[in-house]
Amino acid sequence: MATVTLHDIDDRIMRRLETQARLHGRSVEREIAALLAEAVAMPLSAGERVAIANRIAAMTPKNVPQTDSVLLLREGRDLRA
Repeated sequence: MATVTLHDIDDRIMRRLETQARLHGRSVEREIAALLAEAVAMPLSAGERVAIANRIAAMTPKNVPQTDSVLLLREGRDLRA
């Protein structure tokens, strides 16, 4: 298992995590791990997927011609055949 270290957590957030951990009968570390697992298990909404696509598109230079993705997919298929 990986280890994550967090710094500068707001005191209010820490108190809330401690309260939630007590209510769930687990340590703060286990509570945080459960919250993270729950957060990443949720499917992305359509709006979130669009926002990610827009961020990726914004990284693409506007003055550089781009190859059509259909051509790239076909090329990849041809290489496997």
